Amino acid sequence: MPPPRRILCIGHSALDRIYRIEAFPPEPTKVRALEHVEAGGGMAANAAVAIARLGGKAELWSRVGDDLVGQTIKTGLRSEKVDVRYVQAFEDARSSTSAIIVDDRGERLIIGQRDTGMPSSTDWLPLERVGEMHAVLGDVRWLEGLRAVFSRARAEGVPTILDADLGAREVLPEILELTDYAIFSRQALRDFCGHPADAPDLGPALDKVLALGPLHAGVTLGEIGYRWHEKGALGDILTGHVPAPKVDVIDTTGAGDAFHGAFTLMLAEGHSTHVCATVAAEVAARKCTRLGSRVGLPRRSEVRSLAELK
Repeated sequence: MPPPRRILCIGHSALDRIYRIEAFPPEPTKVRALEHVEAGGGMAANAAVAIARLGGKAELWSRVGDDLVGQTIKTGLRSEKVDVRYVQAFEDARSSTSAIIVDDRGERLIIGQRDTGMPSSTDWLPLERVGEMHAVLGDVRWLEGLRAVFSRARAEGVPTILDADLGAREVLPEILELTDYAIFSRQALRDFCGHPADAPDLGPALDKVLALGPLHAGVTLGEIGYRWHEKGALGDILTGHVPAPKVDVIDTTGAGDAFHGAFTLMLAEGHSTHVCATVAAEVAARKCTRLGSRVGLPRRSEVRSLAELK
């Protein structure tokens, strides 16, 4: 195993309350839950846990409220050996929570609550520490923090990986100028590029993202796997795809977060894009075999594609 790589994750942390049901009803009614868990959530936070489970040194910069939920979020991250020194608890702010309903096929409905009054200032961030990192991973839930950290990473020559999810379409072009690896969900890529839902080829959308600055543009496609386009050394466009391992899906919540975390760590360890994507796809698939965004995350010794590298 290589020496632990230091990864900074900047963005969202939350507390999820997840209910598994047999099927979504055709109309509003009462439904009995087959199972219920309360677990840590949030894109950057989940990715940090994935990185820590795989042997990386994950540090999370995030915002929570100075409330019981915020304390629970930080306690859960500490238990996973994530550095939370810069998870800032703001007085009179409310920590993010989500209610997640999952059916027997693993599909889910997410109802999220975020405090729109949460302070957005970045003057408390220790930006001088960015240069100590091997890679920076950010989501779009705290744009001021993302801009500040990605700008510093670009100046320091630290690779940046963007979790490009829904909700930031208007500002994404300026963020992509600071991004080395842009990884979208399928819905977010279509939304950003105006790609019709019935158009099967996402290649033009990936090329559009590359034209905005990143070296690599990829899209997670669930059971289909991961597809990417990236700039070659001669100015050409290289393409690739890795399939998703076949698993019995219980819950897809947090699968994208797991993918981003694993991809970032593998990149920081110096692996090829194909290896990064293969490992990330396996980690995301294994996460889907358990209820909740973190319980199914594997340890490094459990990842078959990593063992095959030896």
